[in-house]
Amino acid sequence: MTAADELDERFVTAVRALPGHAPPTRPVDRQVDDDRLVRYFDAQVQSRHLDVAARTLQGRGEGFYTIASAGHESNAALGLCTRVTDPALLHYRSGGFYAARASLVEDSTPIRDVLAGCAASTLDPISAGRHKVFGNAGLNILPQTSTIASHMPRAVGLALALPRMQRLGLDAAWPWDSVVVCSFGDASANHSTAVGALNAAAYCRHRGLPLPLLLVCEDNGLGISVPTPPGWLERSLSSYTGIEYRSVDGADAVEMLAAATDAVETVRTTRAPVLLHVRAVRFLGHAGSDVESAYRSPSDLAADHERDPLVGTARELVARGMLDAAGVLDRYERIRVEVGSVADSLTRPPRLATAADVMRPLESGLVLVDDDPHPAGEPLTLARAVTRTLGQLLEEDPHACVFGEDIGLKGGVYGVTRGLQERFGRLRVFDTLLDEQTILGTALGFAVAGMLPIPEIQYLAYLHNAEDQLRGEAASLAFFSDGRYRNPMVVRIAGLPYQRGFGGHFHNDNSVAVLRDIPGLVLAVPSSPATAGALLRTCVELARQEGRVCVYLEPIALYHRRDLYDEGDGLWQQIPDTAGLPPGSVCVYGDGRDVLVVTFGNGVPMSLRAVRRAGVAATVLDLQWLSPLPTTALLEHVRRFERVVVVDETRRSGGVAESVVATLVDDAWQGRITRVTSHDSYVPLGPAAAHVLMSEDDIARALLEAVSAGSGISRRRGSATSRRVQPG
Repeated sequence: MTAADELDERFVTAVRALPGHAPPTRPVDRQVDDDRLVRYFDAQVQSRHLDVAARTLQGRGEGFYTIASAGHESNAALGLCTRVTDPALLHYRSGGFYAARASLVEDSTPIRDVLAGCAASTLDPISAGRHKVFGNAGLNILPQTSTIASHMPRAVGLALALPRMQRLGLDAAWPWDSVVVCSFGDASANHSTAVGALNAAAYCRHRGLPLPLLLVCEDNGLGISVPTPPGWLERSLSSYTGIEYRSVDGADAVEMLAAATDAVETVRTTRAPVLLHVRAVRFLGHAGSDVESAYRSPSDLAADHERDPLVGTARELVARGMLDAAGVLDRYERIRVEVGSVADSLTRPPRLATAADVMRPLESGLVLVDDDPHPAGEPLTLARAVTRTLGQLLEEDPHACVFGEDIGLKGGVYGVTRGLQERFGRLRVFDTLLDEQTILGTALGFAVAGMLPIPEIQYLAYLHNAEDQLRGEAASLAFFSDGRYRNPMVVRIAGLPYQRGFGGHFHNDNSVAVLRDIPGLVLAVPSSPATAGALLRTCVELARQEGRVCVYLEPIALYHRRDLYDEGDGLWQQIPDTAGLPPGSVCVYGDGRDVLVVTFGNGVPMSLRAVRRAGVAATVLDLQWLSPLPTTALLEHVRRFERVVVVDETRRSGGVAESVVATLVDDAWQGRITRVTSHDSYVPLGPAAAHVLMSEDDIARALLEAVSAGSGISRRRGSATSRRVQPG
């Protein structure tokens, strides 16, 4: 007998043992009317049979997902008690919630929705077969994969955004009085992301900010095989000042429905967060391959069956005289047949057929914007060019907002956001607490609400403790929702090395591999004041028009640079262009034909100085876009040269140069390629940094060697999408 068969048999046996129309064991709670109780039971039963059907599909070779909701069906109460317009970010055992919410929407098809997801079919209404998720744009359920609390910072951000948009007079994606629902498991509650989100919610309430957030911890006492220590969650979850903690037994239908109703109403009326701790059980193991008997005793398993939430609801239905045992079982069987019929129809269902089909939500037309230079104003440093552009963007778009650590009154560590809060107010330019996960999660919540967030991460090295917010949440949302949900945002990050008098790897981080590895993410790196604003403006347009997640990585060492070759020459102060730069475009300095230098960021002025020192006739090409690489423009320029030197301030292993060289090799280019990179090392403090970072001497030496070696291939001419700039 399978675990599913045993669960089914135990339920049937327990219901048959129920007494007839016995009087209720307690007064009927009028918050829980008879109709709601029946709909609650139907949603629970539907979820239970869907778990079994998922395993049936797997047995036929047509199903690929078996993480069950069995034992957690009490979350159906949240689906009934919230409005369809309340955005929900759900735990992956939320079958009851999904069924209950779908029951509120005419012509919804929850059974087919869930089973199509299990079958990886394009019939799945949210991911179109890319993953089994509980998500549906029509039901306002944002898709979440098997997340370990990574969705919680977004939920906090979304709950923070809705009241803020009301105060700003902006239309949001959801009604202003919505409740944001976010559920998570007991083991996930220990994850640093969950702790950070809970802390951020408490922090917001301490500051008096409205936060209509209902957090639901579904506690089955297990993290796969590891038990949650008794009393631990009550102690930890109730410790957050400003978050009202409540506990409820999910096996008691009346208690669960009443508690859910009251919690939702409290959040909606007070605009303050509530944490509902639901005590649940887990049936059918962690997933289909999990054998619980290997780590749980028979008595523990039997005790869980005594707390089956379906039995609890059936008991209440019989006690109220609404159904007798036979009527309960009849309803149970009718839903089983309905689920089975849909499962039978999913024989060889339509699925994603090509790589292009799979990647379609990640693809982009990469909108073209006006790329004609429009110099305006006085020469600026790179930092001032960014400041000016941010001010223009905030002025042009009331949905735009800028936030991060120290960016308000202080104007950022390097003064880049100075004066913006005074001009645009604290609702649109504001300081956050010191937690990068919260900063990015806030941006994710603001983005799906309808804002255009431009968050700042103070240093590149600080991104790494929060990078999953970009990889697992931001960039994946369009993929797992088939483009129905997107995160329009531009993350500004100060980074890269070569700061003088201020060092160590936390402030001179030269690793961008983690950003370039994220599917669909756009990464731009400015190098000069002339193009910095244009690049930032294009990133914002990509976010606005295509919902893209963009990272704008600002080289700290170039922020306030004024000189290029000699002290006082002022050649690196330039007049910014006001037009945007097309994605995939490059910037070209000089027209020497001996060698092409391919570089970016700090490498641009370093290469220009090295070219002068070496006395070679070179062209310096600034990539500008590191993800995706501007392959077409790069190759068109490379074909005119016999020699290429790739100057890459990141590390030799996993650096940008590897991709540039691979692009040339894939194109069968036959010239001489030389790489100049930094070492595979963290950046140490003080003068020792010079030993591991790429230097101008290294570049000059590589240029001389490349020119003296020659290559003997013929030159080919072409045209490239580029902007030609003369230094100064």
